[in-house]
Amino acid sequence: MTNRANESSQYIAKKITEILANGDEKSIEEVIRLLLTSDKVFIYGAGRSGLIGKAFAIRLVQLGLKVFFIGETTTPIVDDTDVALIISNTGETMSAIQTANIIRRVGAKVVVITSKKLSKLAHAGNVVVTLDPEPDDGTAALAPLGTLFEDSTLIFLDGIIAQIMEKRKETESKMRGRHAIWV
Repeated sequence: MTNRANESSQYIAKKITEILANGDEKSIEEVIRLLLTSDKVFIYGAGRSGLIGKAFAIRLVQLGLKVFFIGETTTPIVDDTDVALIISNTGETMSAIQTANIIRRVGAKVVVITSKKLSKLAHAGNVVVTLDPEPDDGTAALAPLGTLFEDSTLIFLDGIIAQIMEKRKETESKMRGRHAIWV
């Protein structure tokens, strides 16, 4: 018999595979196009979704893109040549919805990653990626709260990094040259 930690890890990996198997190729290509053609990339998420967004932002910076996390004191103003990627499991997080609406008002594009395609946040997006974990008997005990959405989002966004690397002809060694060195 496996211990609870192993059982949970295996369950999470299995569910993420199921969630990502339903990816919409057209939306993924549009997300990548917007990331590569916009002057600046802004990322937003609250709580754990924000942490996933920050991890993605680091990789985009290492790819040489101009990237900012909304809410940081050094974040510049968004304009109509930019894109914002907003992450929210429920799509009902008020700060995420307000951020999307403000960004749309200035004419920038909004990419939404959520589990709820009919949410207020999804309604505010130009492009919506839905990563919808269908709960089952194991979800609450083995992957509580938003674990499946958050982990799926992290893997999904890391997959996008690989695609951007290919399109920009980037290598890991070139990315390493942009990696922050904290001494």
